[in-house]
Amino acid sequence: MKKYSLLLFVSSFFINFSSAQDINIQENINLSFKCNLDKKIIKNSEYNYQTFLAKDLNEKGIDKFEIEAIKPEKLLIKGLSLFLSKSDKLNVKVVNKDVVLFKSIDEEKKYSESAIIDRKSGELIHEITKNIKSENSEKYISFFSCSKKEKKV
Repeated sequence: MKKYSLLLFVSSFFINFSSAQDINIQENINLSFKCNLDKKIIKNSEYNYQTFLAKDLNEKGIDKFEIEAIKPEKLLIKGLSLFLSKSDKLNVKVVNKDVVLFKSIDEEKKYSESAIIDRKSGELIHEITKNIKSENSEKYISFFSCSKKEKKV
């Protein structure tokens, strides 16, 4: 639990940092991960930030989550969600030796996704927000434990 709290603090720090500087890609990377779902926090009309463990959900982990970054501003995400995989223009891109942080929002500004992965520990937090401007906004925050997969050449 301490790790998640620290990761949330770090992610909020980077989100605040990145709002002033939307693109900060410091190194080239080409990584592939396999991720297991640990838990999910849901805030919608039925649940108010209720936490569910992976064993209580009918959801699987991520078999192939890929990140490719090329300095100074290219960042491609595959396997986390269709929205992020198809998003050529991520609004926020931060890549350094410790973390990869990214965020994208749709053109109508009603739907957004963001994620941060700690490259050392493999902890991944993925957040989906729906109906952003509505009083009935929904939020889904998933916590994963990821391990690097060796890329076949």
